[in-house]
Amino acid sequence: MGRQQQEVDQQGIVPSADAALLRQTCPDLDEWPLRWQCEAADLALGTVIVATFKPFLLDLLRRKASKTTFNRDRGNLWQVGGELIRRRHEDTDLKRLLIDQLVRQLVEEDGGPLIWPRISETEQNAIDATCRKLYRFLNHSTPVERPESTHKFR
Repeated sequence: MGRQQQEVDQQGIVPSADAALLRQTCPDLDEWPLRWQCEAADLALGTVIVATFKPFLLDLLRRKASKTTFNRDRGNLWQVGGELIRRRHEDTDLKRLLIDQLVRQLVEEDGGPLIWPRISETEQNAIDATCRKLYRFLNHSTPVERPESTHKFR
């Protein structure tokens, strides 16, 4: 029973072929945590948030979302990730949550967090649409489509 072990990227979440696809379609994805960072601890938190978003981004690519749709959803996820970090700084209750719990608390069936500083209603509606897709992915996809998170980062 010589099963070949799939190579994974350095974070151990995404198989290397998928990691290459993400690098091609989201070349700045690994820089997101640095861009979101307000203080040193945010870098690790941002890395975990990106790891949580990667399976969703891959699912969008596998479903052959148009380039425009994919780019819009990718940009919206970038804003949501930054908002997750900002909210943790302002709300001590959110600091106590695991990252999966934080994402599930702020990304709901009817949309995502209100982005601050305030953005236009059209931009917020686009973020809400992406968050509804993310919510469905996180709550209705199979474990094969959505690997269970092993992140215990708080």
